[in-house]
Amino acid sequence: MIRRLAVLVGTLVIASFVVFLIPYLTPGDPVRKILRGRVRDLNVDPVTLANLRRSYGLDRPLLTQFWDWLVKALRGDLGLSYTSRSPVTEMIGSALAVTTALAITSLLIALVAALLFGSLAAVKRGRPTDTAITSITQGFVAIPEYWLAPVLILIFALQLGALPSAGWRGPASMVLPCLTLALRPMSYFTQVTRASMIDVLESPHITAARARGLTFGATMIRHGVRNALLPVITLFSVWLAGLLGGSVVVEVIFSIPGMGRLLYESVINNDVPTIQAGVISLVGLAVLITTLTDLGYTLINPTVRAAHVSA
Repeated sequence: MIRRLAVLVGTLVIASFVVFLIPYLTPGDPVRKILRGRVRDLNVDPVTLANLRRSYGLDRPLLTQFWDWLVKALRGDLGLSYTSRSPVTEMIGSALAVTTALAITSLLIALVAALLFGSLAAVKRGRPTDTAITSITQGFVAIPEYWLAPVLILIFALQLGALPSAGWRGPASMVLPCLTLALRPMSYFTQVTRASMIDVLESPHITAARARGLTFGATMIRHGVRNALLPVITLFSVWLAGLLGGSVVVEVIFSIPGMGRLLYESVINNDVPTIQAGVISLVGLAVLITTLTDLGYTLINPTVRAAHVSA
């Protein structure tokens, strides 16, 4: 725990400094980026630019600016948006809640489907059922979200009228975007579950469980699925961290007020405080998810826990 927390803190400090440098690493004067985000008029006299630079503290040494920004960020003060003049913390909080709900729901759908189809393919290994599941799920990997989303809207929203085509107004509006995001990870989860389950079914402790009189179904539930979950959990955490920041296309197409859409609009409007806060929030969540995944291993697999104790 101490080692993992030390790595987490160190990673966040380094990431925070890199994120703070965003306005300096990109071409252009940070003060003019503020003006572009507010009024889009760059024909300002040098005196006004100097006063604006001084008011934002941009005339101070870079490390001093970073320290002040970091202290304020730790207090929950991420500044004001250049475009809306709203507190960035509130904007990030509401957008992150939407994206988190979207990502977790999508991955839970993918995980449940993968455990079902992956286990079935492993049990029916080499048979037509296994071939069909493997072929279909491998084909799903090649379907991009920017193509699948309009197709689902065309079928279920426009032609059938069964589901809303855009917005974020209730469970019904979550169906199409969640299905869009769930398809690709479900394909990977299924393949990994199948391979892991095949290894588990061939292990000695499964044979010993059957020899003790356990039925095949009970053996699968009590020993097979639990031991086969480790690689799937690794993929789940990786996809969760990725979807939190990588659902831009889906959120824009379905007009979902999440982190992806917020960052997309912030980049277009040169809203630097929102970009900085959004990126550091996503990096922090990604590091936290990775840490929790490592700790989760010890709860699921006793051999991992024993290895940590012996180390």
